[in-house]
Amino acid sequence: MKKFLAVFLVLAMALSLAACGGAGTSSSQPAGGSSSGGETTGSKTAITLWTYPIGNWQKAETVDQFIAAFNAEYPDIEVTVEYLDYTNGDDKVTTAIEANNTPDIIFEGPERLVSNWGAKGLMVDLADLWDEEALADISAVSEAVVNACKGSDGVYYEYPLCMTAHCMAINYELFEAAGALQYIDQDTRSWTTDNFVKALQALKDYGQGINTIVYCGGQGGDQGTRALVNNLCSGTYTNADHTAYTANSPENIEALQLLADLNSQGLVTFDPGIQASEELQLFANGTAAMTLAWNASNEASYAEQVSFTPYAMNFPSDDGVAELCGGIWGFGIFDNGDDARIQAAKTFIEFIADNAEQGPASVAATGFFPVRASFGNVYEGTEDADRMATFASFLPNMGDYYNVIGGWTQQRTNWWNMLQEIGNGADVTTAANAFVEASNAEIA
Repeated sequence: MKKFLAVFLVLAMALSLAACGGAGTSSSQPAGGSSSGGETTGSKTAITLWTYPIGNWQKAETVDQFIAAFNAEYPDIEVTVEYLDYTNGDDKVTTAIEANNTPDIIFEGPERLVSNWGAKGLMVDLADLWDEEALADISAVSEAVVNACKGSDGVYYEYPLCMTAHCMAINYELFEAAGALQYIDQDTRSWTTDNFVKALQALKDYGQGINTIVYCGGQGGDQGTRALVNNLCSGTYTNADHTAYTANSPENIEALQLLADLNSQGLVTFDPGIQASEELQLFANGTAAMTLAWNASNEASYAEQVSFTPYAMNFPSDDGVAELCGGIWGFGIFDNGDDARIQAAKTFIEFIADNAEQGPASVAATGFFPVRASFGNVYEGTEDADRMATFASFLPNMGDYYNVIGGWTQQRTNWWNMLQEIGNGADVTTAANAFVEASNAEIA
């Protein structure tokens, strides 16, 4: 089972005492600069930042404030920003790589920065940012974060800013009306696999049309479907040293078969036409009884749309103790061969992630939690303190960060294709074996 980290518990206690976005580009710099590669002219160095939709980092008004604070100290570095989404962001980056026109800085997670672009030799070694002070501060929170930010070659390709444990959520009032609240432990926000099935039946008997959606129209939000499958019967997604996929283990076969059976009974819905963003919308408008793609950032994003209480929950597991998928986000630098721009990019990252005043603000804008112990509770004294305390309580349940395994990009396609096949009635064992065979072949 997962290793509990003391600092998570401290953070959760402190919090309790204290109480996927649009595409497009935005020019967030004092003067010009291209939408991808920057330039060095005279005493000015222009760099570019591409950011995936991580909380309010998808909003120009937020990022513009951070850049203004940066330029107050570093007026000779100009920063241009492009905002990516999870629908076509990867394609834009691939196009930029092929055109030799990559951004200087990119804000995302290890599965892209380390396991993909870093492994391909496209990223800068950030070892100089990982000084003794930073390493100690981040290690105090999670050794898993430290390890996820460096490749199999030992090179640090990511400098982290924030983290979270992804969870799911239910429509509290609907569960209450259906008599399904009896099947969850509200003290720990957890439930067993058996009680999950009972809750599904209670919802159906009440007349609820859509309970749980196993969305498989693409890779968006696939951490939710992976967590559901792996927790139902205590399976694992990879082996311990992240060298092979294990989705066809007996435990996972049992879980996938259970979901296939529930689908045939009308208790679960396999939907090959949607990804997590659509599933979240169906949850927010009350159509679906629960979502598999919940976290603190999504709760904030959908707050104005819901007319019910989205009640964050651990995933159901056979022993009632969930292992949640984690999220780690930070910065990487594409190696463009320009030493001045690389140094300017490192200066920007240090200011955004390490500065005692700016760092906590940078984290709070993500809607997640700091990877630095010294930042403490960044939500203390804010109107979000109570809400964030709930999500901090999930951090000790974060399981293995297996996203650093090789072949990550390709296996994501294999995963949703496998779910589609199972939803269409394919033999579960055959489909799972095919997924593992194809995904393991991509590791090298």
